Amino acid sequence: MTEPTTYGADWSAGLRRGDEAELEAWLALAQAACDEADALARAAFRRDLRITTKPDRTFVTETDTAIERAIRTRIAAAHPDHGLVGEEYGIEAGDAATRWYIDPIDGTHNFIRGVPLFGTLLAVEREGELQAAVLSAPALHERWWARRGGGAWARGTDDDAPRRIHVSGVASLADAQLLYGSGHDIEASGRAPGFHALLGEVWRERGFGDFWGYALLAEGAAEAMVEVDLWPWDAAAPTVLIEEAGGRVTDLGGRRAIDSKTFLATNGLLHDEILKRLRG
Repeated sequence: MTEPTTYGADWSAGLRRGDEAELEAWLALAQAACDEADALARAAFRRDLRITTKPDRTFVTETDTAIERAIRTRIAAAHPDHGLVGEEYGIEAGDAATRWYIDPIDGTHNFIRGVPLFGTLLAVEREGELQAAVLSAPALHERWWARRGGGAWARGTDDDAPRRIHVSGVASLADAQLLYGSGHDIEASGRAPGFHALLGEVWRERGFGDFWGYALLAEGAAEAMVEVDLWPWDAAAPTVLIEEAGGRVTDLGGRRAIDSKTFLATNGLLHDEILKRLRG
């Protein structure tokens, strides 16, 4: 992924690697995969779950693995030459020109505890550039999606039709709402020494975490979202959504990347200022 000289929907459209019909077909595949994932997640939510602990001491449920298997099967049937990068089953055909990033349940700990803020994240990449994505939150009955040059969209159960969404136009820290995952983890990482001071400079701060913070940012309900300890499958789908909504994403070093374990997403207007503050 290359360093941006700018940001915004027009710039994002220039990152398209394929014709519109192809990207729309990928998006339709991702939507169908998320329909299946939603059904599996709803059937298990707030039920007795079989939970195991992974080597990194995070939890995984049988629903996480069932969803990822279902998605992999669906993608492989449609595109046997595509690569897969998933949280539970790793990398398959990792050198393929087109690859899918799969997070079967983003917010597994919420899912386990009965908190409805969890969702399936899917994104497709061609030649190193992310092209289309879906974020689906089955317990909230909400979904967000985007493709390069096609805008960012959302739909909930109360919407008669999809809504095109945009980041906010707030340009002052004093008026900004800042979201983050775990404040403790951000401070303990040592990667954002100015984080605590930044909380005192913004209008409002909340620790929403996971996909939810990025969805709120893309809808213009917040101006920034910061996290550490992210994996590529956590960051891939939010990247497409936020960039197509007119925002900007980088790691905390200012590099546009999804594999450096830190992530800052903003409305673009406040990005450089927040990066400077986080660096202390």
